[in-house]
Parts: sequence; C-alpha cells; structure tokens
Amino acid sequence: MPLTYPDRTNILLIQLGDIGDVVLATTTIRAVKDSYPSARLSILVRKGYGSLLESDPCLHEIIEVAKRGGRIAEVGSENFRLIRRLRMADYDLAIDLRTGDRGAILAFFTGAPVKVAFYGSDKSFWRNGIFTQLIYDPKPAPPPVHPGADQALRLVRAIGIDTADTAPRLHISRAAAVRARALLEAEGVGENDRWVTINPFSRWKYKEWGYDKWTEVIDWLRAKHGFLSVLIGSGDEAKAAAGIVGKCRDGAARSLVGKTTLGELAAMLSKSALHLGVDSAAPHIASAVGTPTVTIFGPSDWRSWTVPDDTHRIVTPDNHCVPCHRKGCDDTERSICLEELPADKVRKELNEVLEAVGKMHL
Repeated sequence: MPLTYPDRTNILLIQLGDIGDVVLATTTIRAVKDSYPSARLSILVRKGYGSLLESDPCLHEIIEVAKRGGRIAEVGSENFRLIRRLRMADYDLAIDLRTGDRGAILAFFTGAPVKVAFYGSDKSFWRNGIFTQLIYDPKPAPPPVHPGADQALRLVRAIGIDTADTAPRLHISRAAAVRARALLEAEGVGENDRWVTINPFSRWKYKEWGYDKWTEVIDWLRAKHGFLSVLIGSGDEAKAAAGIVGKCRDGAARSLVGKTTLGELAAMLSKSALHLGVDSAAPHIASAVGTPTVTIFGPSDWRSWTVPDDTHRIVTPDNHCVPCHRKGCDDTERSICLEELPADKVRKELNEVLEAVGKMHL
C-alpha cells in the first residue's frame, strides 16, 4: 500500500542526472506540486541545467550543484556554501530521484526528517542507510504513461504521489525567448524564415549517424521543403558542426552549436518547425515545448524513453540486432546499424511528420 506523508510544507527534489533526465522529471515536479499544492517545492540539479526550469510555475527555488573537478579550495568552498544552504532551508521531505552517492550525501545534509529514494542493491554499503524510506523495485506503469517520465514518477508513486498527465513539459521565459531570437538573427535567420533544428551529436559516439548523411538531409530539406537547418549542440561539438555546415549547399544550414544556454535552447526549439536529431537530450526538450520531432535511434531502445505519434516519429535501422543496448558493435563505440541506416528512411519520416503538421494547421 502506498505511503503518504501529510502536511509536508517544504520539499526538495534531487535530480543530478543528465539534461534529458531533468526534462523528463518535469512530470514528477508537477505531480508533487499537485499533491502538495501549498508546499514550497525546490529542486537540486547540476550546474547549468537550472535554466531549463527557470519558468516552471511549480518550483519555488532551483539550486545548482557544481560539477566535479576544479581547484580543491574553490570546490570545497562552493560545497560548504551549498551544504549550509541546504541545512538552513529546513526541508521536511527530501526525495532523491536517482541512485548516486552524491545525491544521497546531499539528501543527508538537508537534515530532512523524511528522506526517500530508490533502493540501490549495487551501491555503497552506507548509501541506503541515509534514507528513511527506500523504494524497492517499483514497477513501471503501462502505456499510455510516458516511459521516460515514469523513470522518476514510479518512485513518488510508491509514496502516494501520481498524475494522470505524464507528458514532460517545459515553460519558456520571455527573457530566454528574446535571447534566442537575437541569436538566430545574428546567424541570419529572420522572423519570416522557415527553419528546423538539427542535432547530429551525442555524448556517446555510438549513437551518432554519419555526418555526410546529415549534409544530404539538410540539402534535401532546403531544396524540397524550403527549410533552413539550424544546428544545435554543445561547445565541444562546434568544430564538427562547422564541418557539416561547410559541406551543405550555400544558405542551407547555420550553426548555433555551443552558443546557447539550455533555457535559450529550449526557447529556440519551441519556435522550430521541427526537430531532427539522434538519441540525446534535444528531442526530449523539443517534445516538452511542443515541437514535432524525428529521432534516430540505434543501439538504445526508444521504447524506454519516448511515445511516438503522428508528430513524433522514431527512425531505427532494420538490422535484426537493434536495439542491442551495447555501446557500439563489440563495445567499439562504432554502430554498424547506424552506419548502414539510409538517408531515404529518415526523409520518409520527415515527409510524414511535415504532412501531419500541415494537416493540423488547416
């Protein structure tokens, strides 16, 4: 039987996962606020990720945790200030949405009388002892519950918190929208231009598609549909993005790779006619701001992360081994299935999504 914690007035969610995990956690944020509407709800995320949530109406405060590394004195000073801030906040419920040691340590330092987390069977021996309530093997909810959002939602469901609306949703601040528009204009993308966003990049190379095929698709989008392509990604990917843009026909592509905050990126995606990319955070952000998506999956399983429909399509190779859940073929960081995925298959899904979007606007 689900547990309940009545009369909670000051709640902290801890989500120290990647960008996509933060986006997918917006469903859980909304569910907690719906269950405790008068509570002061805060969230702890990695540094730089807070701009994604800056306009979320459910949140009272966003706290960012410095990334690991850096000078010992600076890191120690920042961590000390963070711990002091957590202690002074006087939380009465802390919920760690992941199973890492760092989230557990920060939950401990809150001093919250109730601390909830997943049970981690393969974690440090002391980690589970920090929490007052451990959730063992929570079962995923069946469709139509969003499978990506359910990764965190299944934890709070075990303590009596749930929602019928499981779609992740991001809110765009006016300031981020203005900054995004200025960045587009600086790259020659005007108010009246038709444009799409493209993310060819992933933190994990085994999820990427061939760069030459991206050039082929970008040129086709310009010639057949009249769309400019705006490439997005992190600063580390700027050189690769410039290489793709340089091989495209004149005027077919622009690059804003490494030039946006996450909040600005969300604002940009919200104005894009469509987002096309590989399995990464960008499709989650695009979907959460209401933008149609076409996403290329290879070794990873889309069924764990997304819900396809007329305006959100998945492209996968036809190889019998897909999805293999491996880091490339024989763990080489090279995915032959993606190398063999033809551009025609991606173009087909793009055509169908654009047709569906067109019918919606009739």
